[in-house]
Amino acid sequence: MRSLYSFIIKPKNQRYENTKKIGDSELILNTEMQNHQYVSRIGIVIETPVNEKTGIKRGDEVVLHHNVFRRFYDIRGNEKNSKSYYKEDEYFVDSEQIYMYKRNGEWKPLEGYCFVKPLMNRDEFNVDSKAELKGIIKYVDNDLKRNGVKFNDLVGFTPESEYEFVIDGELLYRVPTSSICVQYEYQGDEEEYHTGWLSSS
Repeated sequence: MRSLYSFIIKPKNQRYENTKKIGDSELILNTEMQNHQYVSRIGIVIETPVNEKTGIKRGDEVVLHHNVFRRFYDIRGNEKNSKSYYKEDEYFVDSEQIYMYKRNGEWKPLEGYCFVKPLMNRDEFNVDSKAELKGIIKYVDNDLKRNGVKFNDLVGFTPESEYEFVIDGELLYRVPTSSICVQYEYQGDEEEYHTGWLSSS
């Protein structure tokens, strides 16, 4: 079966990423079903829509909106699936809910989005460990490339435009291309944000 406009996608592993293997031990990260931070955001394309225009193919891995696989409680306290739910391990997903896809081991962002690695905060008066509104381009769409922005460029983005994702064990910000507002020169003291235990296996 193919949908006219939606992809059919399954979770790559499971719907929630609530545990992490640390050495010989398993750490429980979260026990709350509604916490969007632990919803899996990586899926596998089972079927593409009839009117497919993104270049995504069956079998591709995709980075998704956090609500696709999410479960929640309604106002009566009943557990519900997201509106994307089709049947067990299959979900209808619009192209607007997909930000990047992987083919032949390489991630490719869809037009309109890029992914930025946050920097360590150098401001001793700021308690946040990540620098604000600045990072290093890791995945860049064609629109930014046409404007001279490339992999590993140091960029700034507008407030509240970033959203955290974990891609291959690396913490990245998904940022709309239109929110990239400045291209910086490196000063030599920049340091990528350390994820530490996040990338441990």
